[in-house]
Amino acid sequence: MNKAALFFHTKNNTFEEVLKDVQEYISSKYSSFVVDNKEAQVRQLKMYISKYLMDYQLSVEGYTTQELIEKIYQEMSEFSFLTPYLFSQNVEEININSWEDIKINLSNGEEITSKERFSSPTHALDVVRRLLQTSGMILDYANPIVRGHLVGAGNVRITAFAPPVIDKDIGVVASIRIINPKKLGPKDFIEKGTATKEILDNIQSMVRYGISICIAGATNSGKTTLLDGILSTIPDDRRIYTIENNVREFSLIKRDERGNIINNVVHTVTKDSENPKEMINQETLLEYALTSNPDIIVVGEMKSAEAFAAQEAARTGHGVLTTIHANSCEATYGRMVTLCKLKYDMKDETLYNLVTEAFPIVVFTRQLEDKSRKIMEITECEIFPTGERHIRTLYKFNVADVLEIEGKKKIIGEFQKIKNISKGLQKRLLENGMPKNMIQNFLI
Repeated sequence: MNKAALFFHTKNNTFEEVLKDVQEYISSKYSSFVVDNKEAQVRQLKMYISKYLMDYQLSVEGYTTQELIEKIYQEMSEFSFLTPYLFSQNVEEININSWEDIKINLSNGEEITSKERFSSPTHALDVVRRLLQTSGMILDYANPIVRGHLVGAGNVRITAFAPPVIDKDIGVVASIRIINPKKLGPKDFIEKGTATKEILDNIQSMVRYGISICIAGATNSGKTTLLDGILSTIPDDRRIYTIENNVREFSLIKRDERGNIINNVVHTVTKDSENPKEMINQETLLEYALTSNPDIIVVGEMKSAEAFAAQEAARTGHGVLTTIHANSCEATYGRMVTLCKLKYDMKDETLYNLVTEAFPIVVFTRQLEDKSRKIMEITECEIFPTGERHIRTLYKFNVADVLEIEGKKKIIGEFQKIKNISKGLQKRLLENGMPKNMIQNFLI
């Protein structure tokens, strides 16, 4: 038995000590091993870890041998203790406030503090760097703020901060957002109380027949999850073209049991570059989308001047779906106007007329005090022959009371249908191919 192994065998080993010893052993003995596929590589590496632990009788208090093998493997080839959270269907967000403070947001709205933490600020930074490197992003002193995604899990978005924009002893700050981990659909939204079946059916029907919709709300209100769920209901023969900024969150491609693609989807994402000639922004992707025969164009989020191109696309007859940060349905149009002015300094009234024509339907979502997510309101902007605009509320969620049960708040309320869609929108749906009997579903 070598000196290092004897050292470990004669005292209580820490995980960090065992990990370092195993890493040194495998890097010196098996650094060049090659296998045919990922599964075989995983099995072989775990076998080497197991062999070394058994040969030198290494253990760590609190871990079985198999648990220790898995944890060492996660550290060496995956993303430390974050790995199970990243691929869990019950986790929506991982917030790293520092190397020793990690909060986990569950899909039921509950927030928990991770019992595990990184071993040091450097360890935390190394793991987040490993996550970002899968999408080619580098987090260092020269690039201390980075957005990326986890390759192989396209719905995982990562925003990270490193020194010098944070204190060195913090290590790293990161928000790791897992979009729609359970792939929620209409049935799930109904069960969770996000909306009624009638509301969701009507939204889906409007999308299916070419009506452009903007989903508005604050961060973590469920905008993207709702949009993803709606898009999952689009008939497979409809060509969906998605446009996202920096990070791809949508994963809409469907396959049959043999792995063959059965729907019609194109996913695109912007490209940043220090060379202006090499940059590709959402506005450029929108321009090219219009010549790519799309039935539905999805702009992941309106954040900047692409808002002008999006409303232009919607007014050309294309169905455009998008999200935006706004605090009500009515405020959504004001927010669109502000973003459009980043492209052209036009009169507010002119831009307001453009965006209301482009996006007649606005859906406003909110995460309530009890962590439930609701469609709080759906509005239509009715345009009269005179050019006058009027916002009419179609549906609304009315909060009746806020109860406190065992220290937790519970929102009591109900969805209410307020008004029918306008005659103008009924006519447009009919012209877009919706049968009259389906249009009746929109009417009281």
